[in-house]
Amino acid sequence: MTADTLEEQAAPRTALEVTEAALVKVLEVRAAEDAPDLLGLRVRITGTSGPEFAYDLSFENVTDAEPDELVYQIGDLTVMVPEDSVENLTGATLDLPSNPMQGGLVIRNPNRPNPLEGADIELTGTPGEKLQQLLDGHINPSLAAHGGYAELVKMEGTVAHILMGGGCQGCAMSAATLRQGIEVMIAEAIPEITEIVDVTDHNAGENPFFE
Repeated sequence: MTADTLEEQAAPRTALEVTEAALVKVLEVRAAEDAPDLLGLRVRITGTSGPEFAYDLSFENVTDAEPDELVYQIGDLTVMVPEDSVENLTGATLDLPSNPMQGGLVIRNPNRPNPLEGADIELTGTPGEKLQQLLDGHINPSLAAHGGYAELVKMEGTVAHILMGGGCQGCAMSAATLRQGIEVMIAEAIPEITEIVDVTDHNAGENPFFE
């Protein structure tokens, strides 16, 4: 057995990370609860909201953790993640909003739901026509939940130029949504499209949804 293997075995298994600032906020809120020292923070994925996951955060007695639940410690906080949420919360971070005027907490998650999973998709025509059908029928209905949309600007051979508009324009997360979400969907549904070029002016736009 190698030293690396021993280190991996010794390292606790975690999923969602918590920034120092968010930890202070969570502990502050927990302190107002009854018997705060007995409470952990349970974070569960409850579904999807447009191109993002939807979450439920609650304080629960640590002794009520489910048998298959992932339970670990971050500072003075016990984090509990149900087994069915572990995979899609791994690599995510609980943080304070970038905008100091915005209250609450945010989860910055590099993972995205696949809105095409289980969908019966029939696309016809050229790669550009197929992409327009995919945008109209599947991608934009999801982005509309966040006041945004994706527009096919032009096709150059097998390269698609896409602009993110509406609530997505000027949004710090829209480029990530394009790369990690839309590109995956396009690659799955239209494999003949070999590249996606983001032509959005991310310095423009007012009141972006994600902050």
